Amino acid sequence: MSCDLEKQIDVQGHRGCRGLLPENSLPAFEKAIDIGVNTLELDIAITKDNEVVVSHEPFMSRTICYNTEGNEIPESMDMKHNLYKMTHHEIKQFDCGSKFHPSYPNQKKLHTYKPLLSEVFQLAIAKNSDVRFNIEIKSKLNYYGVYTPYPKDYVKIVLDEVIENSMFNRVNLQSFDLKILEEIKKQSSEMKVALLVDEDEVIETKLKKLSYKSEIISPYFKLLNAENIAKFHSDGFVVIPWTINKIEDIKQMIKLKVDGIITDYPNILVDLL
Repeated sequence: MSCDLEKQIDVQGHRGCRGLLPENSLPAFEKAIDIGVNTLELDIAITKDNEVVVSHEPFMSRTICYNTEGNEIPESMDMKHNLYKMTHHEIKQFDCGSKFHPSYPNQKKLHTYKPLLSEVFQLAIAKNSDVRFNIEIKSKLNYYGVYTPYPKDYVKIVLDEVIENSMFNRVNLQSFDLKILEEIKKQSSEMKVALLVDEDEVIETKLKKLSYKSEIISPYFKLLNAENIAKFHSDGFVVIPWTINKIEDIKQMIKLKVDGIITDYPNILVDLL
């Protein structure tokens, strides 16, 4: 791979570097920065006090977290530890890094917690890193008012946090939820937006449902091919697929000239480049 190609590919560490360290944790983000990612991809939810917390789910996942006593979260409590009903102090009492993850057997285990978004920003500053942030606003209709704020308030809380930490020019926001994406541009026309497309969706169909043209298309990688990537590029879109972990798939995406790659193993992508 040429040096020119390396500069063109945006290396995005998915949830930090989930294949190596516990997802969406400060150690994972620090490791990703040390590996040399261009962008930290992460997910956010909102606490009881309207703080922005980094978490893939708006509740304590039984898959990755132990309860406050250090025990398994029983199935009967699945989705019951609602982050939107908890303070960050309460959230920090759960260990979300020591539990074995069946999909990531080589992930280093350590006792860690779900950090605030501001803590991730501060980490980047402390490491003197110019890393960017691809922040997913986790949201869907049946979560409104239960696990998350309604879109208008949700987006305002996130934008205010980004601006307060002077990170506006280093952030893009992404979501699968079209209502969230519409609200982002209403509140901040200059914020860069990525349209997330799930594996059971059609990219072109979802693009038509959005009232504006997002800067980035971020689909499940198997929805992409040489033809539609060329078309998206000709239409002015940046194409950044998710989440690509196998070497042969990473090589294929590079060959197809995507603009960035989201991966749980940014070390592999950096080595390939």
